[in-house]
Amino acid sequence: MTPNDPNEATRALEQMGEGDQAAAERLLPMVYSELRALAGSYFRGQPADHTLQPTALVHEAFVRLIGQTSVQWKSRAHFMAVAATAMRHILTDHARRTNAVKRGGNQHRVELTDAVALTPAGQIDLVSLEEALNKLASFDERKHRIVELRFFGGLSVDEAAEVLSVSKSTVESDWRAARAWLGVELSK
Repeated sequence: MTPNDPNEATRALEQMGEGDQAAAERLLPMVYSELRALAGSYFRGQPADHTLQPTALVHEAFVRLIGQTSVQWKSRAHFMAVAATAMRHILTDHARRTNAVKRGGNQHRVELTDAVALTPAGQIDLVSLEEALNKLASFDERKHRIVELRFFGGLSVDEAAEVLSVSKSTVESDWRAARAWLGVELSK
């Protein structure tokens, strides 16, 4: 067994779903480096004094995920997609708390350095992004999920197609449309 064996991680996820508490302990080393890299990507362009750090984000997301009893994990890719969504929600909640008017906080900007630049400057406010994604989900849930899987989850087109049970060309088409829509929405 290697730490990066997706089949071994999938087996551990299945065992978690069957109630094996020790499976979560076996799973963490298998997915930790990938989760840490994902969390690190969220912090690029953030101030060095950000009060939430990538390691804390990984641990909070992992604890939330292993505590879910109603999820039937399909694969490692499915787990990573859900982890990306959980991290996004944790960061958005953190930004909202930090920026609450009663605390006098200013909105922090997050640089999106992935292959997709949603604005010409490549920077976006996490709260604005969350609002735009919620708006997208209200009229096209599949495009919303594709953004989560591809951008936040770092999944390939093939992996996203597998998680959503759609064709590769559907993911590619929806991905292009979602990026275009978000670009317009976020430039307002």
